[in-house]
This record gives sequence, structure tokens and C-alpha cells, in this order.
Amino acid sequence: MKRTFTKKKKFLLIIDFLLIVFIIISLIYIINSLIQKKEAIEESNLLNEINIEESLSNSSENTYNQENSDNGQNVENQELKENQLNIESNENQSNLYSSNNMSSSKNFAESSKTERMIKVENLKKQNSDIVGWLEIPNTNINYPVLQGTDNKYYMTHNYKKQKSKNGSIFLTKDYNWDIPSSNLLIFGHNLNNGTMFQDLLKYSNKSFYAKHHTIRFTTVNDDSEYEIISVLKTRVFYQSEKNVFRYYYFINAETEEEYNEFIKNAKKESLYNINATANYGDQLITLSTCSYHVKDGRFAVIARKK
Repeated sequence: MKRTFTKKKKFLLIIDFLLIVFIIISLIYIINSLIQKKEAIEESNLLNEINIEESLSNSSENTYNQENSDNGQNVENQELKENQLNIESNENQSNLYSSNNMSSSKNFAESSKTERMIKVENLKKQNSDIVGWLEIPNTNINYPVLQGTDNKYYMTHNYKKQKSKNGSIFLTKDYNWDIPSSNLLIFGHNLNNGTMFQDLLKYSNKSFYAKHHTIRFTTVNDDSEYEIISVLKTRVFYQSEKNVFRYYYFINAETEEEYNEFIKNAKKESLYNINATANYGDQLITLSTCSYHVKDGRFAVIARKK
């Protein structure tokens, strides 16, 4: 009887121990998840925290201080400069019209920048790898986009280049801005806390697409909207598999035929019919994340620049 009681007591102790371990692990998971979510929310608010007026004011103040610091030297050299200007006045007059045109063009380019483009420009000062800002209005997708020298670093680092389980939203290293390439292929994690690219999976429902069919992508030189043309629920295919659509390889079309083939497959493999399409020459953007419906599953949204 005593032996049975001892066994029962040991069994209860083991159960209690396992229960405590389970509670501790659960608490650690919950805390880490909350920290990750907080980091993602802070990152999504980066653009709103940039004060353009203050930035411009500081820039003007620095220019003013620089000009004042040079006044002493300017006074000493004023007579020499006046003589030099008299000598060169005829030559300067002949170039005046051209200079005015260049100045006007520069001023127009600066004035044509949107507020968001200026904010992205300011954001790049924190990390030169920031190439733009991605937003799907009325969703949780609202983050800086980074581009590294490989496609691994920003899977585990945030925009501050700090280690982070969230990683970053990042553009493939192979995208060439000088061409530019045909397709902005952008990756992000699918996190259970609803941040980064998890909202992409909501496009499984056509009703969600109907309310969120536009993607906005902003760089220092462009602020454009993209119209969604295809939604894919697929996977990474083995090299031996034939006649499959590997959307994740398409970055730049060497020919019109290659571009049209990509669009044809994108429309064919879409989860549901979308009337919008793309024509050769249209800039594309593809947002890609992991999906757990199958092994090595992927979920992607493809859109074309309006």
C-alpha cells in the first residue's frame, strides 16, 4: 500500500513539473511574441514620425550658419571677386539662359517630390540599404523595404541592422535599379502575430482582394500605386519538376516573349480570376511570403504599376 502511494506521489510530482515547464515555455513564447509585435508596430510608424518641416528647417539653418561663417573671408576677397566678375561678365551672360533653365529644372524636380518621397529620403540617412516604403492601405503591411548584398541578412535583421526574429521586408539583391528590372520581387516573413507579410494570406479570399486591390510603393524618385493582377498559393518546386510556375525566379525579362510568358502563367495560376492584367513594359511588383498549406509553401501577390 505504501509503495503504491509512493508511486502515485512521484507521478503527481512529474505531472506538476511538466505543467510548470509548459507554463514557463508558454510565457516565454507569449512575451517574445509581444516583443516582436511591438517592434513591428514601431517600424511601421517610422514614416509618420519623420517631421519634414523640422528637417527642412534644420537644413536651412545649417546653410545660414555656413554662409555667416564665410562672411569674414568673403569681405576680404570681395574686391578680387568683383574684378573677376567684371572680366567674366560677358561670358556669364552668354551662359545665363542655359543656367536658368538648369536651375528651373532642378527646382521643378524638387517641388514635384511627394511628402512620402521626402520622408523616404530622410529615412535612408538611418540606413542606406532602405530603398523604399511599401504599404497596402488598411492592412498591417506598412514597412520600409531594404535591399542587401544577399537575400539572407535581412531575413534575420531589422532596418537598424539589429538581430530580429521579425527580419525585414526586403527586395531581392538581384533587382537592378539602373535598368530598371521588370519585377520588384519583395520578401517578408509570415508571422503569427499578424505583422510583416502575414496579411498577404488574407488574399486567399476574393472579398479581401476586392477591398484591397492596390499596393503603394515609394522610393526617393517615385511614389506609385500598383494594381493587383494575380494571387498565388503555391510552393517551391524541385529542379526536376517540369512545366511549373516558378514566379520567385522572375526579376527581369530579357525579351517581350519572356515577360508575356510570366504574365500568362501568373494569370493562369491565380487563385481566382482578376480582370486587371499587365502589358510588356509595365513595371511589376511581387510580394512573397511563406505559407504552411504544404511543405515549402509560398503565397504571392503580383501587381502592375498604374
